[in-house]
Amino acid sequence: MSKALAAPPQPLYVAEPRGNWLQRRPLVVDCSVMAAFLFAEPEAEQAAAQLADHALHAPTLLPYEVANVAATKQRRGAGAQEIATALTDFAEQRIELRAVPPDSAAAIAERCGLTAYDAAYLWLAAELQAPLATFDHRLAAAARRHLGLPD
Repeated sequence: MSKALAAPPQPLYVAEPRGNWLQRRPLVVDCSVMAAFLFAEPEAEQAAAQLADHALHAPTLLPYEVANVAATKQRRGAGAQEIATALTDFAEQRIELRAVPPDSAAAIAERCGLTAYDAAYLWLAAELQAPLATFDHRLAAAARRHLGLPD
């Protein structure tokens, strides 16, 4: 067959939907962000935008903090259905929960003037070299100092 009669190569088309297998940037997310997102608080839209397209990480204490927020909201009059929906939505989130060494959390808490709970988020952000998303001003300020970021 001569080159003049050969058909040109067909173009290769790849229709690739956005998959969960793609590498997503890590983000350590604290309870204040998850609560805003789950309970439709005024910051919910901002929280949702921050969570999008990230691989979420948190200390293993996050589910208990979310449960505590749910219990507090229910005591303050939130409906049972609203609470159930928020907790179901939380259970469906893809959040990698990581154990934090208690001695490390205690050391960061002492050094940064935080609770050990908040220090656990800070430890994880430093360990993963990932940003920390929070609505907590004190935790954010401590994170900037601990992670060596400008104010």
